[in-house]
Amino acid sequence: MSADHAPVQIPLDLPFRSALGRDDLIVHAGNEAAVNFIARWPDWPGRILALAGPAASGKTHLAEVWAEAAGAHRIAPADLTSALVPEIAAGPLLIEGADEIADETALFHLINLLREEGGSLLMTARAAPARWPVSLPDLRSRLGAVPVANLGLPDEATLAALVAKLLADRQLSLEARLLDWLVTRIDRTPAAARAVVAALDRESLSVGGRLGPALVRRVVAGFATGEEAAPPP
Repeated sequence: MSADHAPVQIPLDLPFRSALGRDDLIVHAGNEAAVNFIARWPDWPGRILALAGPAASGKTHLAEVWAEAAGAHRIAPADLTSALVPEIAAGPLLIEGADEIADETALFHLINLLREEGGSLLMTARAAPARWPVSLPDLRSRLGAVPVANLGLPDEATLAALVAKLLADRQLSLEARLLDWLVTRIDRTPAAARAVVAALDRESLSVGGRLGPALVRRVVAGFATGEEAAPPP
């Protein structure tokens, strides 16, 4: 492989690391494979990769990390047209929400021309390309062959470790029982962890107190995903 096409090195320092000058990118069991796949760029099969996962699983964050490292051009699904394809096929190119592309012919030609031009394409969507509602048979065949890196949400143990780490970054901490209570009552996403820790920090500063049960209960009320329950005493 030539120096011009050397893979981007994205070192992993599990379970958490900072991401190339952006906000913390949280690496966990649910996204580690996707992070490793991104790090192999531009050595992707067919020079195309799809990131697939549920809402808030980190697709956009990881895609933005890659786009900045690769110097990628971002294209909105609605802006992709056959007329535009020759201008962008050299890539690197990022299309988020690629399952919403209306011009199937444009996407078909983009995939073909991109491979000829030696460009790279990263697409994100909630489902793998093979499951997109595509009517053009040739495009359906192309999408079925696109490598997919799936992202999942962290489990509760990973989320608890993340919250503890984010609290420590702010010189804060929670008792183990209170931490366990908290992580069962927020969305199981890194974004929710960051938001609740920021809110805990603000609340503790405003009252000048420690992170006790009453304060945590007030903050978690805004992030609760189910029926509220009193935190442990």
